[in-house]
Amino acid sequence: LRLSLGGWGSLVNPTGVAACRRSGRLAVAHDGKKRIHVFGPSGSCLQRFGERGDAGNDIKYPLDVTVTSDGHVVVTDGGDRSVKAFDFEGRGVLAVREGFCLPWGLDATPESEIILTDSEAGALYRLTADFKKGKLKKCQMIWSRLISPRGVAVSQTSGAVVVVEHLKAQGPNNGSTRVKIFSAEMDLVGQMDSFGLNLVFPAKIYTTAVAFDKEGHIIVTDVCSQAVICLGKPEEFPIFNPLISHGLSYPVGLTYMPNNSLAVLDSGDHSIKIYSS
Repeated sequence: LRLSLGGWGSLVNPTGVAACRRSGRLAVAHDGKKRIHVFGPSGSCLQRFGERGDAGNDIKYPLDVTVTSDGHVVVTDGGDRSVKAFDFEGRGVLAVREGFCLPWGLDATPESEIILTDSEAGALYRLTADFKKGKLKKCQMIWSRLISPRGVAVSQTSGAVVVVEHLKAQGPNNGSTRVKIFSAEMDLVGQMDSFGLNLVFPAKIYTTAVAFDKEGHIIVTDVCSQAVICLGKPEEFPIFNPLISHGLSYPVGLTYMPNNSLAVLDSGDHSIKIYSS
C-alpha cells in the first residue's frame, strides 16, 4: 500500500512527521501558512494550526514534531529557539525556552517525556512536563559534546535512544552523518559514521531521519540513495537491510503508525507516503 497525502497544495517543504500511537493521527510540520497539519489515518486533514507570528499559538519555523501518548503535539521552533506543545485542537499549552541554542529533533517516550536535540549546543535534553496543566517540571541535559545532533528517536520497548549527528565537511563533499546509539540509561552502546558504514555497505549514507520499529530495530532515511534502511537492533548494529528503495525523492521524516505501517515524509514532492509493513 502506498497512500500519498498532502501534495503541492497543502504541504510546503515539510520537516517532520509523527504519529499518535493510539489514534493513528499524523502530525506534520511544514513551512506553509499554518505550520502543523493533522491528518486522519485515511488521509483527510483534520486540523491546521500554528501560524507564523508572535502570539502564544504561533510557530515561526518548525524543525520537528512528535506526539505524546497523552495526545499532545510537541514542536521544536527554530525561529524563536523554543519547544512548544499543543493539544490536537491547536491550542498552545506550553512553550519552553530553557536557554536552548537551536532545538531541532524530538521524540516522546512512552511516559510522555520528550527527548530532544539542540543542534547548536551539541546536546541532548530530557524534558518532563504536565502538558494537560501546561506546567514544565524539568528540563535536563542528558548528553553533551555531540556534533550538530538533529534527528532523534526513542525505542518504545527498550527505552534506547538513537541520535543522528551532522559532521562538518572535510573537503568538497558536503559533510556526512553519524548515528549514535545510547541505552535507556544513556550509556553509549554504538556509533557508525558514513565512512564506517561505507566499509560495511556499498554506498555513502546521508541520514536525515531515524525511528525505531515495534521490535526495536533502528530505521533511517538515506537521501543519497533515496531509501529507507534498517540498521538492525542496537545489539546487532549495524546490519544493512533496505526496506524501501524506490518511489522516494528526498525522505526527511519517518514514523510508525499503530498498525505498524511506516509513514515516510518526502520533502522532494511534499508528500507523506505510507507503506504497509
